[in-house]
Amino acid sequence: DDARQAPVDHEHIDLYRQGPTTDTRFKPGEHIPGLAIGGWFDAGDFDIRTQSQYQVVRSLVDTWERWRPTRDTTAVDWTRRRTEMHVPDGTPDLLQQIRHGALQLVAQFDAVGHAIHGIVEPDVAQYTHLGDASTKTDGLIYDPSLKIGEEKNGRSGTPDDRWAFTSKVSALNYGSIAALAATSRALAEMDPALSKKALGIATKIWAEEQGHAPDLYSHGNTTGGPLDSERFAAAVELLRTTRDPRYAAAVQSLWPTIEAKFGANLRDAVAAIPAMPASYRDAMIPAARAYAAAVQKDAAANPFGVPITTGGWAGSGTVLGTALNAYALHKAFPDVMPAAPVQRGLEFLLGHHPGSDISFVSGVGTVSKEVAYGNNRADFSFIAGGVVPGVLVIKPDFPENHEDWPFFWGENEYVIPEGAMWIELAHAAQDLTGETK
Repeated sequence: DDARQAPVDHEHIDLYRQGPTTDTRFKPGEHIPGLAIGGWFDAGDFDIRTQSQYQVVRSLVDTWERWRPTRDTTAVDWTRRRTEMHVPDGTPDLLQQIRHGALQLVAQFDAVGHAIHGIVEPDVAQYTHLGDASTKTDGLIYDPSLKIGEEKNGRSGTPDDRWAFTSKVSALNYGSIAALAATSRALAEMDPALSKKALGIATKIWAEEQGHAPDLYSHGNTTGGPLDSERFAAAVELLRTTRDPRYAAAVQSLWPTIEAKFGANLRDAVAAIPAMPASYRDAMIPAARAYAAAVQKDAAANPFGVPITTGGWAGSGTVLGTALNAYALHKAFPDVMPAAPVQRGLEFLLGHHPGSDISFVSGVGTVSKEVAYGNNRADFSFIAGGVVPGVLVIKPDFPENHEDWPFFWGENEYVIPEGAMWIELAHAAQDLTGETK
């Protein structure tokens, strides 16, 4: 029954907020058709956060294009919306996941013409729901003409439908079309129609964004990353897919801004190298050397050789990102970045970290996280492949990761981008096995 248009001028739970207008053709509270498809919950909170969706799609596409893992243990019936685990169906699971994420992003553009912040519960009572997602609502579209509890013709008088937050944000548009441009490459053989549609949306929205001042609405962590970074990512993915000189020009024009924050945009910058003139790569060398030196300096700060964050959310994501940055830079500039930081990141996730030797990737390693904040957190259980934030440094210097209480989300909550990044890192480390640098 996803989703109803969120009310205007409303600050909601979990860092969602609707601005003064809907920026859609729908009135507050009105059902927006077509959104009940695709996407993943991020994570224990059951919301479909758009920024997470496109991060995961791009990560999975990167894994597919680099390593082509053909593992097939899941049968998906897209028409019946039914999945069977441990049953192969002839299609690599990774491609099925890419398609699943892309379907949600496409649905947003089809429904309202732009990317939305996400879809989330209408109230705190539903936010704290423990159990399977299918029991959160009655599964019926809300009809205000019916009484609460009344059901008629597939509709319900119970206003439990989740809300879509839709204030237009250029950063979300760019992030989403970056994922759709990447999707177009990955699904070209598996689903040519969706591949073509994804690229069509991406090129159309890019062109539209160039025709007006950016929409800068911002709130919490649900409205995309920095505008320049998201725009650069979109230009890079569109360039990789089309080789259109317009996108090369955009990449080049954005480079001075991106160079100033190279670490945060490193993988996108490096990914563009094959489609750019040699001068682009040459101009990147000073930034690459500076970043490699910073990684080396950070590695000396603790016995584990990785950046250990000290904020309120533990640092597995930072470790993953740094290791993947090192891999990308090592492949592009092997004389600048050694392979060792990639392996150190893997080792940290799998148990070489402060406080314990438990793996922060559930189901991977001899002893791994078996109590985590996921959809089955009420059972004090875990989801294989989920990655928890990990070691939280309690001031001044106490490393903590609770095994007895999953609800410490800063230590134990699965979030979907880290799950996809783990797949990338595992393949990257395997690729580098045997290298001496």
